[in-house]
Amino acid sequence: MLRFLARRLRVALVTIFVVVTVAFVLGRATGEPAALLLPDNATAADIAALNAELGFDRPLLVQYVDYLTGLFTGDFGDSYRMRESSLGLVLERLPATFELAVWSFVIGFALALAVALAIQLTGSRALRAIAGWAGALRQSMPDFFFGLLLVLVFSVTLGMLPSLGRTSPESLVLPVVTLTTGQFVMYLRLLDAALSEQAGQDYVRTALAQGKRRGTILFSHMLPNALLPVLGMAGLNLGGLLGGTVVVEVVFAWPGLGQLLTQAVSQRDFPIVQTGLLFVALIFVVVNTAVDILVHRIDPRTSLA
Repeated sequence: MLRFLARRLRVALVTIFVVVTVAFVLGRATGEPAALLLPDNATAADIAALNAELGFDRPLLVQYVDYLTGLFTGDFGDSYRMRESSLGLVLERLPATFELAVWSFVIGFALALAVALAIQLTGSRALRAIAGWAGALRQSMPDFFFGLLLVLVFSVTLGMLPSLGRTSPESLVLPVVTLTTGQFVMYLRLLDAALSEQAGQDYVRTALAQGKRRGTILFSHMLPNALLPVLGMAGLNLGGLLGGTVVVEVVFAWPGLGQLLTQAVSQRDFPIVQTGLLFVALIFVVVNTAVDILVHRIDPRTSLA
């Protein structure tokens, strides 16, 4: 286990180094930020002076070394526009993103698991067909379009739920439903395929021939075996979800990390972009490492190599 964690730590450091380097280089490739930070009537001299104040008159390699040095000393830089610590701004937005992503993941996975188990217990082809068609219909709609439909129906027409912001628990409903329905479709297909594969194994037929109840076999043997490959994909998806709720956050004006990064990219606020992407990479690595350990705990036969 210690060797596995040490190996994952090395991979995590390399991954984060690559992410911050790419973010730094691509950010500078878009141009200098002063023209976007100053009013429209700013002169060329004003723009040049602000770029020099922000350090953009120095060689790119010097800027990069200074940035890495700041990371090692805990100085992530200040936002160009808000004049606040980029680390503080990112940490302030993370709870909202975690709330949205975790609820969407938990509800989507639990709902898919319940439907997949119901299909296996009842053997209902109609239930599988209905779930499949509903999933195909949902996946045919992008998240932003589905979210706008929910706003139109439940906020504008019925006036039941708030459509924007994070002002109350009810504000969570529409963005979570938008993400959950997309997650549900993917997990249902994975779980149904995995459980159907297990149902055809010899140990299941033997247990049924011995008179064991199908429900007992399903929960005691089939489900643990079917969950292993699904958990790996779920870990990748959860890591991506924690850093990839940008579209939904913009549609519902959800004050999370995705919305902050979108604004920062459009304004060339490089410290926020770099700090946000660093945390996204860190979260992704930690979540997937935790999932690998969980899978190994469920089935010690699986290798942590």
